[in-house]
Amino acid sequence: MSNLIARFVKDESGATAIEYGLIAALIALAIITGAGTLGNALNAKFTNIGSTLNNAPTGS
Repeated sequence: MSNLIARFVKDESGATAIEYGLIAALIALAIITGAGTLGNALNAKFTNIGSTLNNAPTGS
């Protein structure tokens, strides 16, 4: 029985899986945040381009 308990205490596979899960969650959070920021920047840029084109003088 003590051999079983000793093996259980030394087994780190569950801890490793949790660590990989946390790393994956942090990477996903960084990607979501970056994509949101990039989306807002692109929206502002295209809005600016649209306004410039709408206010441009016509050739006639």
